[in-house]
Amino acid sequence: MGKSSKPYIRDNRSPKPLNETVSKYMRSNKSKNTKPEILFRKNLWQAGIRGYRLHWKKAPGKPDIAFPGKKIAIFLNGCFWHRCPKCQLGFPKNNREFWEKKFARNVERDKEKMNALKNENWEVLVIWECELKDDIQVQIEQVRKLLLTDS
Repeated sequence: MGKSSKPYIRDNRSPKPLNETVSKYMRSNKSKNTKPEILFRKNLWQAGIRGYRLHWKKAPGKPDIAFPGKKIAIFLNGCFWHRCPKCQLGFPKNNREFWEKKFARNVERDKEKMNALKNENWEVLVIWECELKDDIQVQIEQVRKLLLTDS
């Protein structure tokens, strides 16, 4: 059978959307195994780069991809949610105050995760969604170079 037709029950962490279409769209956003993550992992695999862990809980911040033996953490950040400095995307038109606080907290949390990893001598690589779209092979080569350097 298909997905359940039960109505979505709000948890009141976010303001009520103006219409059901917006609500449905926002509910569909995932935090793990996003399209950019899957695309990047497929390209890592095709490049012969293996031995990584996904969302490894033993590393501070649970990086999207971790190479524990080399202490390399990779975050694949969506430009909208993590506020890409290159794209400089705007804010949603409604509930601007909520979105400004949410995005500021996302950016702050990202910095906290990176600092925690660096404090434990991890090499941290942040790859933006737009960089994957521009030329994913450049990002794959960055990972390869990190893996080849002596830690």
